[in-house]
Amino acid sequence: MPVLNRIASYAEEMKGWRRYLHQHPELAFDCHRTAAWIVERLREIGVDEIHEGIAKTGIVALIKGQGEGPVIGLRADMDALPIEELTGAPHASTEKGKMHACGHDGHVTMLLGAAKYLAETRNFRGTVALIFQPAEEDGGGGQVMVQEGVMDRFGIGQVYGIHNAPNVPFGHFHTTPGPLMASVDTATVKVTGKGGHGATPHECVDPVVAIVGMVQAVQTIIPRNVYAMDEAVISVTMIHTGTANNIIPEDGFFCATIRSFKPDVRALLKKRFHEIVEGHAAAYGVRAEIHYDWGYPATINHEDETEFAAEVAREVSGADAVDARAGREMGSEDFSYMLEARPGAYLFLGTGPGAGLHHPAYDFNDEAAPVGASFFARLVERAQPLT
Repeated sequence: MPVLNRIASYAEEMKGWRRYLHQHPELAFDCHRTAAWIVERLREIGVDEIHEGIAKTGIVALIKGQGEGPVIGLRADMDALPIEELTGAPHASTEKGKMHACGHDGHVTMLLGAAKYLAETRNFRGTVALIFQPAEEDGGGGQVMVQEGVMDRFGIGQVYGIHNAPNVPFGHFHTTPGPLMASVDTATVKVTGKGGHGATPHECVDPVVAIVGMVQAVQTIIPRNVYAMDEAVISVTMIHTGTANNIIPEDGFFCATIRSFKPDVRALLKKRFHEIVEGHAAAYGVRAEIHYDWGYPATINHEDETEFAAEVAREVSGADAVDARAGREMGSEDFSYMLEARPGAYLFLGTGPGAGLHHPAYDFNDEAAPVGASFFARLVERAQPLT
């Protein structure tokens, strides 16, 4: 695999970076120590400008090439997850209940490796904007960075990102033009009835029966209201009610994650969810309060930029290791907001066998960092060549 020789020479240093980050995870927007550590590395690397405090703890660093030219954005997310780590690794998290279970420590390391190479070689024209983003897992840091004007402020013309993919062959890339990852919305429904003794249900208004009816009916939305060729998912993931086996509770609630690719399908799912829950509430004589959180939009790659990124990936990993027409995924990503603001592409990089993302035994494969860094570096050199 033709990892750039100079980046290959950083492998041990990059491993040290990644393992430090893994030991010190931070959540959402509260990535203060992580951001400060990244800034130290950027100063050592010798980037030209560092802009801090974007979306609270986000960073944009600039590296200027040789001569005038456009600005290309490269993004890495840097937040962790509220999971207790079970890897047993020497570099395991030192923060109880927090761990890098999605590989954002690896994403930061890839981008820093590319930055070190690009700052040394400057074999490109124009400027590279290195975007270190908080709160991908929770809070939509990508949206906040866009809302705070990073694309206009730094003149970014196109933007790219990578996510690691465990259990995909090592070094293999996959992506697709158009929708790549789904939108994600979250519904929480509180159902209130009238509690009482389990022996006298006729004196009560039972929220349990109402919740069961609502959950069953919600599952009919996709097979009966969504066109069969339009992928969508509704998964009810929580039902909570009751305190004892002889008490009909006063209230209860359920939650669902709702995912799709098309805006019209997304709107339909919300409409039908409300209609079904409200109709069942009337039928069962309960009160239903719906909190419908309109979350990340679908991650939609741009056609030309996706093909270009795939060409670069083939250069790094070989033609047989790149699938540029891969299937879509029902997971979600707030890189979607950056792709709404600018053309670009998002790709997955295989890291080989291991525990899956968001699993307490997950650990990023350090050997993948030079591959991702090489991709980012060659992307810049190919997009903004000197001649």
